Amino acid sequence: MDQRPPRYRIGVDVGGTHTDLVASDATTGALRIEKLPSSPDNPARAVLQGLERLIHDGIDPGDIEFFAHGTTVTTNALLEGKGAKVGLLINDGYRAICEVQTQARDEANPFDHLFSRPAPITPPSLTREIGGRIDYAGAELAPLDREAVARAASDLAGQGVRSFAVCYLFSFMNDAHERATAEIIRNTVDGAQVSLSSEVLPRIREWPRYSTTLVNAYLVAVLADYISALSDGLDERDIKTRRRFLMQSNGGVMPLSANAESQTVHTLLSGPAAGVQGTAYLLGVRQGLRNIVTMDMGGTSCDIAFIQDGTPLEHAEAVVANRIVGVPALDVSTISAGGGSIARVNAAGLLEVGPDSAGAAPGPACYGKGGTLPTVTDADLVSGFLNPGFFLGGEMSLDSAAATAAIDAQVAGPMGVDTQIAAAGIVRVINARMADEIRVQAAKKGVDLTDFTLVPFGGAGPVHAAAVARDLNIGRVLVPESPGAFSAFGLLCADVVHDYIRSDLQAMDGLYPDHVEASFAALEERATSDLRDEGLGDEKALFLREMDLRYAGQGYELRIPLDGIPSPVQRNGLEALVERFHERHQEVHGHAARGADVEAVSYRVRAVVAVPKLDITERASVAAGDSVPAGTRSISDGKGNQVMAAIWRRADLPPDKPMQGPIIVEQLDSTTVVPPGWSVRCDAYGNLELTRDGSA
Repeated sequence: MDQRPPRYRIGVDVGGTHTDLVASDATTGALRIEKLPSSPDNPARAVLQGLERLIHDGIDPGDIEFFAHGTTVTTNALLEGKGAKVGLLINDGYRAICEVQTQARDEANPFDHLFSRPAPITPPSLTREIGGRIDYAGAELAPLDREAVARAASDLAGQGVRSFAVCYLFSFMNDAHERATAEIIRNTVDGAQVSLSSEVLPRIREWPRYSTTLVNAYLVAVLADYISALSDGLDERDIKTRRRFLMQSNGGVMPLSANAESQTVHTLLSGPAAGVQGTAYLLGVRQGLRNIVTMDMGGTSCDIAFIQDGTPLEHAEAVVANRIVGVPALDVSTISAGGGSIARVNAAGLLEVGPDSAGAAPGPACYGKGGTLPTVTDADLVSGFLNPGFFLGGEMSLDSAAATAAIDAQVAGPMGVDTQIAAAGIVRVINARMADEIRVQAAKKGVDLTDFTLVPFGGAGPVHAAAVARDLNIGRVLVPESPGAFSAFGLLCADVVHDYIRSDLQAMDGLYPDHVEASFAALEERATSDLRDEGLGDEKALFLREMDLRYAGQGYELRIPLDGIPSPVQRNGLEALVERFHERHQEVHGHAARGADVEAVSYRVRAVVAVPKLDITERASVAAGDSVPAGTRSISDGKGNQVMAAIWRRADLPPDKPMQGPIIVEQLDSTTVVPPGWSVRCDAYGNLELTRDGSA
């Protein structure tokens, strides 16, 4: 008999309120879940505490072969303005780029006459203009003023700058000046961190490229310090595996050893991406669900994304904290709607919920940690949805009296209604906000929700999912087996993914196939080098090619995949690519101009290294238990009325047996509410399938 020790794969998701860990036994398929309060002052502390719990419960650190981690550390630093002091080196005479930007206003309210841009990451006092110039074709018009670079580096270092952003015109065509500048800075300033626009985002359009590079430089020290502290903590606990990964915005992971100077900006949407990736793989690839809207509702926010025809929607440029970040990311929309969202009556006497949150400290009033303001979690408790004695599987007790007192003082009293009505109002407002956001985002993306399934996760998602689905006229909700820790599951379902881009504008009818092939080969060579530096040089890599195309004179382009076009690229392959562009333009914009000239704008390569993934088929059987409910409880029907609901422990649900609501399903990491007019069954994969009847 094989006596080899089990090998564990661990996924960790750090949220605003809780940190979730999932340990998968690669030998048996068994899973262990740990959930503990996050530590906002030092997010690594909660991660390491969770690992200590797993080790204490019997996992040998030497048996951990894989560690993947999703974090919001860079996102929070950007939102809170806690990044580094950044010095910017820019072409002589082009300082105004940072002031003019794109001249765009706030997309949500373009007519706001009080609109103002966020404070610049690098003020004029820390910006230096450097002589030297590369033209649009990559030729040197004027040599780099190396002495000016050295003076600028020394002067900025004297003002406390240790992180530098270097943004020169047309560096994506020729990066020689930026590379020389980086060498001079590093020789002048000990410990300098240098972000080059030619490495961070080598593509056209000055301001998106400069903005992305500045954001990267602003956060590189934050991420590097965090990774260093986390890596040291793993070493101290004898977790020696080299397979240590960090989630990226694009739904893939990158090694903790990756070059932070060029890849920090790829982690900005690390946290939300994990849950979407987990849904796409576990419910899409493994279970065949094609059209999904995800609703990840945690303690501070709700993240919404769409998976259409089995593929998560993605965008090539995002706006985070009102700053342009031009790197590929899963198309996730975030609103301030979580269990910790604070409810209050505004000056007009109307009920508001959020946007501020009680977070992890002090948390909702019912947590008993000093919070006195009512939150969504308090309203859920008063509405009977949550069991005060079985929160986190009984590890934490909720104070119903404190929740009632907070709602009475801040909402029920000022509005002149009873506590149950006030709690129902809080729940209704937060549900409406989430439904409205899904509706708006679906309209923007051209998504028809008719045949979509709502997949809620996060600790609070399954509590509110059925009500949100009803508002959207969605008739099916699928709750994963461990919704509260589902983003951590997603980290065990992601491949290593690196994205590369380089702009090179040319007319398609004059483009030589050899030039196209050489452009892709250069990006693939860089990807191969990066993977080798990250210790993945022996792994088989898949290279996915795309080109950004546009009609001549357009101010935007479309990403067109080269799937099925043989390599090396031939003339007929380029002709097929142009036809794909016409078809895609027709699909996106409603028209195509087949007689117009088409331009190649950028080349893209996505390097993918496959990672062993969670095998959900090994967890297909569902224990029937005693197949009896744990009891009954009075809950709100959403209109202020009380109805009796059967209370089930999730492990005791009989498999494949539909049951009519109202039902409350309780488990360690979440609670699922099945309202009147809905039924629930536990499917073969352990998911809870909620379906609505015609009267709900």
